[in-house]
Amino acid sequence: MNLTTQPRATSVVLPPDRRGPHTRRLWTLTLVASLGGLLFGYDTGVINGAAEPMKTDLGLTPLLEGFVVSILIFGAAFGALIGGRLSDRFGRRHNLLVLSGVFIVGTLGCVFAPTWLTLAVFRFILGLAVGGASATVPVYLAELAPAERRGSIVSRNEVMIVLGVFAAFIINAVILHTWGHHHNVWRYMLAIAVLPAMALMIGMMRMPESPRWLTSNGRDDDALEVLRELRSPERANAEIAEVHALAEEERIVQTGGWRDLSVPWIRRLMIIGALLGVFQQFTGINSIMYYGTQLLQTAGFSGDGAIVANTANGLFSLLGITVGILLINKVNRRTMLIGGMSLIVLFHVLVGSSALLLPDNAIKPFVVLIFVVLFVFTMQGTLGPLVWLMLAEIFPLKIRSFAMGVCVFVLWMANAVVTFGFPPLVSALGIASTFFVFAGIGVLGVVFIATMVPETRGKSLEEFEDKFRTRRTTR
Repeated sequence: MNLTTQPRATSVVLPPDRRGPHTRRLWTLTLVASLGGLLFGYDTGVINGAAEPMKTDLGLTPLLEGFVVSILIFGAAFGALIGGRLSDRFGRRHNLLVLSGVFIVGTLGCVFAPTWLTLAVFRFILGLAVGGASATVPVYLAELAPAERRGSIVSRNEVMIVLGVFAAFIINAVILHTWGHHHNVWRYMLAIAVLPAMALMIGMMRMPESPRWLTSNGRDDDALEVLRELRSPERANAEIAEVHALAEEERIVQTGGWRDLSVPWIRRLMIIGALLGVFQQFTGINSIMYYGTQLLQTAGFSGDGAIVANTANGLFSLLGITVGILLINKVNRRTMLIGGMSLIVLFHVLVGSSALLLPDNAIKPFVVLIFVVLFVFTMQGTLGPLVWLMLAEIFPLKIRSFAMGVCVFVLWMANAVVTFGFPPLVSALGIASTFFVFAGIGVLGVVFIATMVPETRGKSLEEFEDKFRTRRTTR
């Protein structure tokens, strides 16, 4: 089989999109849709403060705690696969409306769950919504944004995810300080997520469907009407031709599948993409996002002190993603990946060494906290955004949608393994040995990036595809 580059649809020269009332409409749409990212961040981050009181209230062992926390991530893996398919079939807006309802049902089910088993069921349902949002929101924003602002608009979703995690940490601290004496305080923390879920549902009722999806389903007049809401009049009329071109590209993308893995260079790219996701998750970043409060308690903070100190993880996560977005188009991808992974290994070693070697005194927990937040900052400024960007850049058009789906599924499953395994691992080995394990995996990650991951910065998607294919087939 010879997989060749698919011809791109004819390029359309577009007039500039001048500012006007439609600009405000576009930013309103971006804010409403990215509430899906905020929910993604909040629902994955809220467990950080909720896990300890939840464990006490429901009598969870470390193994059951890992299961209840990680089941959301398993749900998200399948939600990403299912959500992408439903989005293609019924529309992006329709999918986000449905997902907002799933967010509400899943959240309320968790809040009122009488047993750990019921809680696990509804956390899986909530995970389906998280995964569906992770697959739908970026596509919806990309298809509604003008090409010249697509990157900045789509990146708002990543910022909202991190902001959701940070908000969860802050709200957890406030709730625990106010109602910490209640045995079911963890239910209050989870219940807050109903508010943005309702805002997403109400907001999406007033938002338009993707013009690209409308065109691909033969609804050209509706697509043009949507573009006239979000563009200047002359730009809307010209851009409908580009929407036709993008719809044709989407049709081409959907022709890829498992049989394309018989091509060696395609198979190599799929392995690279999947391993990027695995190494990103095996940095242990989500062990901090989900269990940071308990980790800090183990390091020596009091219960209330750990909740407050954990907000630093959220703050430095937000700062890290901000710095990463500023650097991502100025520094080569491989340089950022190797440098980021090397620093992550260093901070893992420092966290483990601090936990192992420092005497148990008032200074020790703060030293551990400093190295943990430096790890979080580095991770969110390098591997966090870069892996997602690389997955969008390395695959040829013919299999881009299919390959992204497979690699994101692998990434979520790796996340679930870390989330499930972290509590029993810390219980069995302690903080120091656990972070030394992460450091060892990170060393393997540096070797993998240095020897296998290609550079994509400064190359068009087609140029990268041509060069990578030629290099692989001529060896």
